[in-house]
Amino acid sequence: MSVRIFFKPLPDKMPGSENDTPELVALGKKLFFERGISLTKSQSCNDCHRLEKMMAGVDYEPTSVGATGLPGARNSPTVLNAGFQTAQFWDGRAANLVEQAKGPLLNPIEMAMPNEQEVISRLKHYSRDFARAFPNQQDPITFDNVAIAIAAFERTLITPSRFDRYLKGDMGAITMAEEQGLMKFEDIGCIECHSGVTAGGRLFKKLGVYHPYENLSDMGRFVVTKNDEDKFVFKVSMLRNVTLTPPYFHDGRVPTLQEAVRLMAWLQLDTMLSPIEIDEIISFLNTLDAEKPGNFGSLQ
Repeated sequence: MSVRIFFKPLPDKMPGSENDTPELVALGKKLFFERGISLTKSQSCNDCHRLEKMMAGVDYEPTSVGATGLPGARNSPTVLNAGFQTAQFWDGRAANLVEQAKGPLLNPIEMAMPNEQEVISRLKHYSRDFARAFPNQQDPITFDNVAIAIAAFERTLITPSRFDRYLKGDMGAITMAEEQGLMKFEDIGCIECHSGVTAGGRLFKKLGVYHPYENLSDMGRFVVTKNDEDKFVFKVSMLRNVTLTPPYFHDGRVPTLQEAVRLMAWLQLDTMLSPIEIDEIISFLNTLDAEKPGNFGSLQ
């Protein structure tokens, strides 16, 4: 089937995890939930990318409120499967999970820490954990190591789905209606951008190819590159667990998946979908949801 040219099953391991030890992952997990490394000791990574109670790595807000009480400008995307993407953040300004983990700590709206040294000073009580995670370093509590550990934990957040079993040859893993939705997804052109192991997250595309998106204040990747051709260009969203991660788009302005599918077809493909066609596509998108919620970080 042609869809297997566009899609691949999720690997068992995330890129960069080859040297991740249990001790490093354990430290990263603690740091992911540590609110003490925000200015007001009120904000952790998990407060914007929630994993407790088997949540899907988001906070379900249009934009997240940071440690100082101010909202951010962009929607917090899911952390699940994030390391399979080409780059991190909506504008791709971080090349990998390690770079991404550093950003929110010093961002004045997010965790708002004044500098790297202040982050380190808040983590002295983790000295044994750092020593176990970085056994060959004399002074392992560093800002770089904080990000390395958090990234190691995030690389465990892999969520296989029924669609993966389907791609591996289990034709009964999805229903006929879901397979019909997959064919609709391919036929109208969604598959051109939303492909690969995460059904997205590998390309940068202008939002509003045929029709402008209503939010013209966020210039997207242009803010990073300063190239005119990058105006309103954003990283294509992953569709893994997409039914579990509302609201949608970079600004979180789209509350439902039905509206997100309708808008994407219109803005990007110049296609007006019927309600039935939208439901068909969403039927397929359900197959991308994590099959075993326990994979959401194996939280206690």
